[in-house]
Amino acid sequence: MKKPVLIGVLLVLVAGAAGGYFYFTRTDGSAQGASVPAPKGKGKGGFDPNRATPVVADVATKSDINIFLSGLGTVTPLRTVTVRSRVDGELIKVHFTEGQVVKEGDLLAEIDARPFQVMLMQAEGAMARDQALLANARIDLERYQTLFKQDSIAKQQVDTQAALVRQYEGAVRTDQSQIDNAKLQLTYSRVTAPISGRLGLRQVDQGNVVRAGDANGLVVITQLQPVAVVFTIPQDSLPVVLKRLKGDKPPVEAWDRENKTKLAAGTLITVDNQIDPATGTVKLKAEFPNTDGSLFSNQFVNVRMLVETRKDMTAVPAAAVQRGAQGMFVYVVKDDSTVTVRPVKVGPTDGPLTGIESGVAPGERVVVDGVDRLREGAKIELAQRPSLDAPPPAGEKKGRKKKGGD
Repeated sequence: MKKPVLIGVLLVLVAGAAGGYFYFTRTDGSAQGASVPAPKGKGKGGFDPNRATPVVADVATKSDINIFLSGLGTVTPLRTVTVRSRVDGELIKVHFTEGQVVKEGDLLAEIDARPFQVMLMQAEGAMARDQALLANARIDLERYQTLFKQDSIAKQQVDTQAALVRQYEGAVRTDQSQIDNAKLQLTYSRVTAPISGRLGLRQVDQGNVVRAGDANGLVVITQLQPVAVVFTIPQDSLPVVLKRLKGDKPPVEAWDRENKTKLAAGTLITVDNQIDPATGTVKLKAEFPNTDGSLFSNQFVNVRMLVETRKDMTAVPAAAVQRGAQGMFVYVVKDDSTVTVRPVKVGPTDGPLTGIESGVAPGERVVVDGVDRLREGAKIELAQRPSLDAPPPAGEKKGRKKKGGD
C-alpha cells in the first residue's frame, strides 16, 4: 500500500512543476518581465526619432484686420403705442387681426357713432337759429343807425342793438365750435393706426363698451422697421467709439445668441450720456432697417461693432498661435522640412485670422494642426490644407481682403 501512495505524490509534484514552467514562460521562449530586443533602428517602445511628424501648415499673408467691440444687446422698438379709444361707446367692428402689420392711418376699429351724429345735428340746428337771429339783429342795427342820423331815436337804443348783434355773433361762434366738436367725435369713433408697425394681441372684443380712460386700450403697435438695438460696452472702450462717431457712423452687426448666424446689419446712432457706476459700462443704441423682420421686440442678440481696420497686417490662422512659458509663439516650417519655434507679438483677432505685429513675415509657413507632437527642430510631413481664399464657414466674415503669396 505504501508504494502506490508514493507514486501518486510524485505525479502531483511533476504536474505542479510543469504548470509553473508554462506560467512563467512566454510563448516566445523568454521569461516574463525580460526585455525584448527592439527592432533595429528604433528606440524604446518602437519610436523612431527620425520619422517625420504629419502636420498641417498654412501661409502667413497680408490682410486687413477688423477690430470689433462686442456686447449683449436687446432689440427695442423705436416707437411703441397703445391704441386707445378717444370716445366712449360700443365697439361695433374690429378691422384688424392679431399680429398684422399695419401702416399709419389704417382703420383698426369702429365705435358706435350714432350718439355723435345726434350731437352734430343739434349743434347745426342751434347754429341755424343763432344765424337767423344775428341776421335780424344786424338789419335792426342798420335801421336804428339811420333813424339816429335823422335824430329820431336815442343813442342808447342804437348802442343796445349793436351789443345785441355782437351777442349773436358770439353765439354763432359757439355753435360753430359745437359743430366742430361733434365732427371730431365722429372722427374719433373710427380708430386708426397712429404709426406703422406690428400689432399685438387684441385687448377688447367686439361688442364691449370702450372708454377713453381704459388702461389696456384696444391693441399695442410696435414699430419694427426700422428697429433699434440697445447694447453695452466697457467704459474703457468709450473713447475709441466717441472718436469714431466724429466721422462716419460705425457699422454694427446683430448675431444670434450662439454667435453663429448674422441676423442684421445697421449703424450706431448714439451713446448714452452717462456711465453705469454699478457695472462700469455705457449704453449704446444702433439702428437696423430690419426689412426682413429678423429682429423682434425684446429679443436678445450679440452685437459686434467695427471700430477700427488695420490695413496690410501680417496674419496667420488663429490655430497657429500657441501659448508657452515664454509667451506666445508659432512653429515656422523651414525649407529642410523641419520646424523652429518663433516667438511672436500677437495683435487683434478677426474671425479665423490673428494679426501678428512681429515675429513672422508674410509668405512663411506656420503649423496650424499637429503642434502637440512637435518640438524644436522636429522633422515634419506636410498635409494638404484648404487655402485661406476658400469661402469661410457660416458665421465668419466674408469678403476678406488678402495680399501676399500663397
